[in-house]
Amino acid sequence: MGNVLVLGLGNILLRDEGVGVRAVERLQERFDFPAEVQVLDGGTLGLDLLPYVETADRLLILDAVETDHTPGTLVRLYGDEVPAFLSIKVSPHQMGLADLLAASRLRGQFPRELVLWGVKPEIVDAGLELSPPIAAQLDALVDRAIAELARWGIHPTERPSDHPTENCPDTLGHEEGR
Repeated sequence: MGNVLVLGLGNILLRDEGVGVRAVERLQERFDFPAEVQVLDGGTLGLDLLPYVETADRLLILDAVETDHTPGTLVRLYGDEVPAFLSIKVSPHQMGLADLLAASRLRGQFPRELVLWGVKPEIVDAGLELSPPIAAQLDALVDRAIAELARWGIHPTERPSDHPTENCPDTLGHEEGR
């Protein structure tokens, strides 16, 4: 089976742009994963995520994706459908997913399987909450991630709804005052 990385990307300060991070938080709240699966909030770390990507045999990315679809539409991209090209940047802080994947490929340490599940955002503007159409799709995005893992032969254990979590951001006080 190998190592599996479930990577949530996005900026939670820009509303729907943070849907990938919110999906990973929800996964961590609801499920226990086998030891070979790492569920990671990648936020906006860009190339700092390279060691994680390069050691993954399979990579499942959850993120906001720009498409021609209506906001809230779920999109699955597989393998080469996920853009992995270098582009010109104005600032080193603008390193994105495409740059991360391109660097991994250039170094010859690219995951053998790559899937991206994304949601078309409605609002990418300052704020902490997901817009209503995106919030309504959050559980569906989580369900798609679980189904993708099942396709790979991985079956996380769902926690009882009253089960406390020690690695969930809400239990660490990060979400207080929202």
